Amino acid sequence: MDRENERIGLQEIINKAIEEMAREAGDSFELDQLNLAEFSRKTGLSRSKARTLKAKDFIVTSHGRCGMKAKTTIISGFEGVVNALLADGVTNSEVIFNRIEGQGYKGGKTTVKNYIAAHVDLVPAKRKLAKADPKGNRGRRFKTKPGEAFQMDWGFIEVEDWTGATFKIACFAMICHHCATCYVEFFPSARQENLFIGMVHAFMVMGVPDYVLTDNMRSVTTGRDIEGKPIWQLDYAAFMACVGFKTKLCKPYHPFTKGKVERLISYVKGNFAAGRKFYNITDLNAQVQQWCAKQSGRYRKALDCVPAEEHSAKCLLATVEIDRTDELAMYLCPQRRISFDGFVSYEGRRFGVPYWYNKTCRVSREGEFIHIYTDDLSRELAVHPVTWSRADSFCADQYADVQPEELPSAPVTTVIAQLEQPKGKPGFDKFDFEGRL
Repeated sequence: MDRENERIGLQEIINKAIEEMAREAGDSFELDQLNLAEFSRKTGLSRSKARTLKAKDFIVTSHGRCGMKAKTTIISGFEGVVNALLADGVTNSEVIFNRIEGQGYKGGKTTVKNYIAAHVDLVPAKRKLAKADPKGNRGRRFKTKPGEAFQMDWGFIEVEDWTGATFKIACFAMICHHCATCYVEFFPSARQENLFIGMVHAFMVMGVPDYVLTDNMRSVTTGRDIEGKPIWQLDYAAFMACVGFKTKLCKPYHPFTKGKVERLISYVKGNFAAGRKFYNITDLNAQVQQWCAKQSGRYRKALDCVPAEEHSAKCLLATVEIDRTDELAMYLCPQRRISFDGFVSYEGRRFGVPYWYNKTCRVSREGEFIHIYTDDLSRELAVHPVTWSRADSFCADQYADVQPEELPSAPVTTVIAQLEQPKGKPGFDKFDFEGRL
C-alpha cells in the first residue's frame, strides 16, 4: 500500500509539471519534444529517470514483482535454530550468528539482525529493571607491563538438566591485564581446591605473572590487620609460595578495580553460555576452551592488537613457566578420606575404591575420567567415567570376594545323624502296587 501511494504521488507531480510546461509553451508544445532538463528541474528527478519516464510516455508503472518476497532466502533452513534461541531469550545477534555459522550458514550478520527484529515476538517477556544510578566520580584506567598482572574471579551459571532439575556451576576466569588473553574453566563448585586447579591450568597456558589481582574472597584472605594489610588464608599462602607469584586485593565493594575479568565473566554469560548445551563438565570445558581461543584470536580495537599474538610476542616472554613439581601435583589432586563402605566423595559424587586400600587417597578429573591415586600419587587405584548422575559409582574390586567366617571356639560334642536322600517321592508310595518305586 505504501508503494502504491508513492507511485500515485509521483504521477501527480509529473502531470503537474507537464501541464505547467504546456501552458508556458502554448500551441507549440509537443510531449515527445519535452525539454528533459526543465522537466528534471521542476520534478526534482534525475536526467536518467526523466529519460526512462519519457520512454514510457511519462506514466509511472509499478514493477511486476513489486512487493513480492522470495520464498527462500539465505537464512532459510536455519529458522528452527534461530527460533529456538529466541524462545530461550537469546537475542544477541553475534551468538545466533556463531551458532548457525557452525551449521553451514553462509550469510552475514545483517541478515541475522533483520530476522531477529522481524521475529522479536518469539522472545519471552522480561521484567523491566530500573536503570542503575550513574556512577559518581570518573575513574582512570591503569595499564600494566606485559606479564606483570593477571586478574581472576568466579562467576556462577544455572544449569537445567534433562529431568528439569536445576543446579549452579562455578565459572573460573583469568585474564591478562595487558593484552586481554583469557582462560575460562567450569567447576561444580567454587571450593578453594577448584580455585587452585583453575589457577594452575591457567598458568600452564598463560605463564605465571608477577602478581594476580582479585577480590577479597574467603579462599584467598581471612581479613586485614590493623594496618589494613591482608591476612592470607594459610593454604593460599602456601600455594603462592609453591607457584611463585604475589597477590593484590581490590578495595572492598569496588569490583570495577578488576573490570577486565568482571567484563569477561559477563561476556561469558551473555555470549558463550547463551543457548549452550553440553553433556558433562568435560564437554563444557572443551567448548569453552575453543571459545576462548577464538576470542583471543580476534582483533581488539581498544587494545589495537590481537590478544593471542600480543601475549605470545610479549607477555609470555615476560612471565615464568610454571614448575611442575610433586608439590604442585598435590594441588591438582585433592586429598579425600575413604568412607567405611569404600567410597570417596569428589565434586558432589561418590566413587568406589578397592577394598584392600583403606587410607586417605587423592582424586583428580582428567578429561573424561575420574582418577583415584594413593596418597603419595605413586599408584593409580581406580578410574571412573565423568558423570552428572548422583548415583554411586562402584569399582570392580571394591568389596572382597571372601566374606568373614566364624569358627568354633570350643570342642564340638553334639552329634546328629543324616540319612540318605530317598530315591522316590514318599507321597506316591500308596500308589506303588507293584513295588517299583
